[in-house]
Order: sequence, then structure tokens, then C-alpha cells
Amino acid sequence: MALKLSDLSVLAYANNFTLWHYTTADDAVTTANYFDNAADMMNVNDLIIANVDTDGTPATKFYIVTDITSGAVTIAVYA
Repeated sequence: MALKLSDLSVLAYANNFTLWHYTTADDAVTTANYFDNAADMMNVNDLIIANVDTDGTPATKFYIVTDITSGAVTIAVYA
């Protein structure tokens, strides 16, 4: 599936950093181009708290935005 902007919200913003929350029935959000529709709103090092697979086996995962190039957003699991 793809990002639904209506399910992405800002939890906190300060000093050019944003903490995001995203909820989705998708079981993965790390697929290529998943967050590209939000590229103009995100910055490298932003954090995303994602509630995934909400209609199956729900899980909460943390991600970091690692790169934004030419409208392509890359994220990785935050460790």
C-alpha cells in the first residue's frame, strides 16, 4: 500500500526536528518510496512512531529519516 497523509501527524516540533506519528494497516512502511508523498514536510533525522498492521497483528515501531533526495524519503529502524 502507500502512505495516507491523513494518517500522519506531528507529535512535536522544535529546532527543525519533528516527531511524527503514523498509523496504518500496512505491515511494513520501509518499502521504497513509502513516505515520498511527505518529503516536503520531513527532514533528515526526524523520528516516526508507527503503529503498523493495525488490522492484523499490531506493532509499534520507531523509524528515523535517513535521507531525502529528489523527493525520495529513506527511513530505517531506529535503534
